[in-house]
Amino acid sequence: MNATGFLTKSVQIEGETYVYSVYVPLGYDPARAWPLILFLHGVGERGRDGLLQTDVGIAHAIRKYPDRFPCIVVIPQCPETCWWNKAFALVDATLARTREAYNVDADRLYLTGLSMGGFGTWAYAGAHPDLFAALVPICGGGKPEDAARLAHLPIWAFHGDADSTVSPKMSRRMVEAVRAAGGDARYTEYPGVGHNSWDAAYGDPELLNWLLEQRRR
Repeated sequence: MNATGFLTKSVQIEGETYVYSVYVPLGYDPARAWPLILFLHGVGERGRDGLLQTDVGIAHAIRKYPDRFPCIVVIPQCPETCWWNKAFALVDATLARTREAYNVDADRLYLTGLSMGGFGTWAYAGAHPDLFAALVPICGGGKPEDAARLAHLPIWAFHGDADSTVSPKMSRRMVEAVRAAGGDARYTEYPGVGHNSWDAAYGDPELLNWLLEQRRR
């Protein structure tokens, strides 16, 4: 029997141990390939306990609606003093280790994140434009100069129009840049919603249905 649910894992990078989490759905069967979602958390979940990052965002949605997540979800944890754009080696290592341990469909890798992780989603995809099948950046922002590299990817961005922590202009700017580069970028802006636009986004069954339909182009 394969263990399922939220599993605590660790990886070593240059002699340091980093703890992360992997969600394995009930009924996981290694005989077939499974889609995988890589989730990047926000500033408040930084640390080394391997747990904080599983108490926000996509993990809440999984616990509430497990039937909507017939996929593997890998949730690395960014160290306290670091930012995702400085922790790509950690993301690389946790993703690689998960792909080694489980039967993952290489054409159904998805990247999402919130706040700092929303910025990380735009940035990591910009550095690995051919790795993912789709992106879901939430209340983040990125570099418009990355838009041309991302234009082939299905993207659905989310933000609250009352967000005083990260201006919705940051998401609008990236979506507009991707569209200007010929890309397919959807954008949902929640009226009256502040920084926490992720609960509404991850709680929307349409998002997961859309995401899991995407295949790498």
